Amino acid sequence: MRKGPRPETFPGPPQSQVSQLTDPETRRRLSLTMAERMLRLDGIKGGLSRRAPPGTIGFFLDPEQCCSDVDSFLLGNEIAHVHLEDDGSLHAVLPEEVMQAAIEARWAEPHPMAGMPTVSPRTVLIYAPRDEGEIETIMNLLQYAYDAARRD
Repeated sequence: MRKGPRPETFPGPPQSQVSQLTDPETRRRLSLTMAERMLRLDGIKGGLSRRAPPGTIGFFLDPEQCCSDVDSFLLGNEIAHVHLEDDGSLHAVLPEEVMQAAIEARWAEPHPMAGMPTVSPRTVLIYAPRDEGEIETIMNLLQYAYDAARRD
């Protein structure tokens, strides 16, 4: 369970977190830590997100490793992205049961356009980490996104 109430968010576009943010230097450091860890996963490459503000780092799975379920991706082969230059929050597509658990535990909320054309119904905003300890929970969620997107 994430400590405290949910942060306030703006529905967008783009959807973003507007409260419970760390100072810009800490936020950037925590975001870069998550990005570095994502880029260590087999078949993941970083790049500019295809569906986010400038400065957002997208995480793209090698097409040869992608499953056939388009609802496992944000767009194309992008499985998640971190809003490095904004609030430090992330968007990802989680398996249904993980998504529900993350929402109930106050780690995430549904994307306001989830289920609309080209937006997976399992797309969530994962709240920005407030410290190093919260990165572990977020990385666990991102591991689920990664595992679900990989070919069986």
